[in-house]
Amino acid sequence: MAFTLAILGRPNVGKSTLFNRLCRKKLAIIDDRPGVTRDWRLHDAQIFDRKIKLIDTAGLEEKFDESIEGRMRQQTESAIEHADAVLFMVDGREGLNPLDEHFADWIRRRDIPVILTVNKCENEDQATAGVAEAYSLGLGDPIPISAAHGHGMGDIYHALAPYFPEEDDEDDNDHEIDNPFGVDDIDDLEGREDLDFAEVEIEEEDTEKPIKVAVVGRPNAGKSTLVNALLKEHRVMTGPEAGITRDAIAVDWQYGGRKFKLVDTAGMRRRSKITDAIEKSAVDDALRAIRLAQIVILMIDGTESIDKQDLTIASHIIREGRVLVVAVNKWDNVKDRSERRDDFLHRLEHGMSHVKGVPFQPISALNGKNLDKMMAAALDSYATWNRRVPTGKLNRWLESIVSHHPPALTQGRPNRLRYITQINTRPPTFAVWASVPKDLTDAYRRYIVNSLREDYDLMGVPVRLLVRTSKNPYSNK
Repeated sequence: MAFTLAILGRPNVGKSTLFNRLCRKKLAIIDDRPGVTRDWRLHDAQIFDRKIKLIDTAGLEEKFDESIEGRMRQQTESAIEHADAVLFMVDGREGLNPLDEHFADWIRRRDIPVILTVNKCENEDQATAGVAEAYSLGLGDPIPISAAHGHGMGDIYHALAPYFPEEDDEDDNDHEIDNPFGVDDIDDLEGREDLDFAEVEIEEEDTEKPIKVAVVGRPNAGKSTLVNALLKEHRVMTGPEAGITRDAIAVDWQYGGRKFKLVDTAGMRRRSKITDAIEKSAVDDALRAIRLAQIVILMIDGTESIDKQDLTIASHIIREGRVLVVAVNKWDNVKDRSERRDDFLHRLEHGMSHVKGVPFQPISALNGKNLDKMMAAALDSYATWNRRVPTGKLNRWLESIVSHHPPALTQGRPNRLRYITQINTRPPTFAVWASVPKDLTDAYRRYIVNSLREDYDLMGVPVRLLVRTSKNPYSNK
């Protein structure tokens, strides 16, 4: 088990800045306003030669009620239970305040190693004054650092060294710091006519790697409640207020003997309504989660009708090539369920006519109803998303559909479809070779895709079609 370090401190002392630096990528949202981080986040990080697990936490405030600040404090306390050591951070520019003293006293009473750091010590005067004042907290020798500029990282390493476990022979592939999701996309093959797609090898699914599941939707649809219900613990903050979640929080989870990485995301409103920089960063984080996920659960409030924004999010998921599952939440509060179900299905069918058969499951995240049905539908679509059709079978099928409905003539001559093969899965991606690719109409391309869906049971998942032509060896002679 990797050494786990939690970063603690009052709001706006620079915890997320240090978190991003040690994780070597921008994961946590950073802003000058306090209270941006609300849920705790665990991620792979590295400090010099040591690979560790790092926890970013919400700013500690002396609130013990059910306010947002009080719930943030509860989340931070929960994070400490998962840590081997704590890095307690104070602000060297502002100096100590009563909150620092209160929580220093609180953490000192816990049975866990504490490293005290004084952040924002960009110059020697700040470092001298900040360190001298921090000694009064009684947490040992303070370490002056600058998370923004990377100063003091060596001192942190040496302070943590006595608590590091002995190194074992871990596989370096277990820690994918630069790309933890490891998703390959076929888009970069578009336009590459130098590739012989018939020779492309398709990797078999590695069942040891977790399936990445992102939960997305408009604000207050119940995304965080669903994540907690699936995990069967209060892992992320919930409440009646819209927009509680900001960062995309990834959590490891096991279901049905399979490993999953479950990602809770911020609510996604229409871009025209977003004016706040923090909300914009939160939505960008959600879009990134969609891009890196394999299964995306779109949460819709069952007590409301399907909004245009719901369909926009769904279309974006399909364009990214991900498995889409529509979960209609708060179904236990719906009165005319049969009528509402028909309305939802009608709007989905007409709003997403380019993808038929998207899984649709009414649920109640709060009461845990129909969550197994939702996951069963998701895994069925995931299996379809990974489906591989043999090339020989595809080419016999191509002859059949062309004889039934040939493509339009090009300059009075047949536009022959010579060959088809599946060049990738996840999503199913096919390449077809035509005499004149640019003259193959969009309508005929849709005919090929729809026929693939129906004949090879590829309903409910995105299907991509690339049209190519063989090189003429005499074209330059």
